[in-house]
Amino acid sequence: MENKTKDTILITGGAGFIGSNLTEYFLGLDYKVVCLDNFSTGHRHNLKNFLSNPDFKLIEGDIRNLADCNLAVEGADYVLHQAALGSVPRSIKDPITTNEVNVSGFLNMLTAALDAKVKRFVYAASSSTYGDSQGLPKVEDVIGKPLSPYAITKYVNELYAEIFSKTYGLETIGLRYFNVFGRKQDPNGAYAAVIPKFVKQFMNHESPVINGDGNYSRDFTYIDNVIQMNELAMTSQNPEAINSVYNTAFGNRNTLNDLVKYLKEYLSEFDPKIKDVQVIYGENRAGDIPHSLASIEKAKKILGYNPKYSLQDGLKEAVGWYWNNLK
Repeated sequence: MENKTKDTILITGGAGFIGSNLTEYFLGLDYKVVCLDNFSTGHRHNLKNFLSNPDFKLIEGDIRNLADCNLAVEGADYVLHQAALGSVPRSIKDPITTNEVNVSGFLNMLTAALDAKVKRFVYAASSSTYGDSQGLPKVEDVIGKPLSPYAITKYVNELYAEIFSKTYGLETIGLRYFNVFGRKQDPNGAYAAVIPKFVKQFMNHESPVINGDGNYSRDFTYIDNVIQMNELAMTSQNPEAINSVYNTAFGNRNTLNDLVKYLKEYLSEFDPKIKDVQVIYGENRAGDIPHSLASIEKAKKILGYNPKYSLQDGLKEAVGWYWNNLK
């Protein structure tokens, strides 16, 4: 959809994996985009193609600093809040920093957005909020107890967003991301997501380590489905859409063993030796949910969500991107 008036979107965490993809997409639709990032997990190379664009502005700052939030949100029509410290293991190792960024930083952004009178605040929520809930598929209004400090912080985000909607009238929409993957996702570091990490290991003929027996399952969600959800959440004129949370997923689950099978198949088209790389099985990881599958009926009904990319479709695209960018 064309942006006639050059609305301004603030994307926090805009140098990260999801944030930089959102930045690219909305600049392509002729929005003005402001990126706020402290580069703790985001990368400057994710932004290099935008720096010469007159509609792009980079603010190097931290959501833990309210002054940075106020500066970034000045003149913004919408906020797409992606900035967070992800990773369940990182939160178990360092719950204090995870809380400072994900809870205090989130509250700073809500406050700044309210003061700046933004039209809508769309934020990255998390499937980790479902915690120990056993039922599948996961339905938005049935959650369990959180299984990690990270999960607690993301649930607190939802509670704060709801209070800001009800008490102050700020329009908020939360998107519970389910295992997002795709281009620009970082394969490096101790807390790298499983897909880019495995891709890099296979490309180097190294054996990836699966936590457990490989039968844990996930609703892997390709980045373009997530972009679609952010756009729908930001632009929906349906009054029912506001002050709510939505599963952001494909609505199908695959085991880690399935994932490895697909990765080997698609990567071996570039390098036949990858077919012979073996997988190592290790211990289950603390805080991991055994199975994850989203119901996307609410997003379909209220927002008109229609995800285009299955795991296989997304992996084919992602593997090609990694092959060309990791070599």
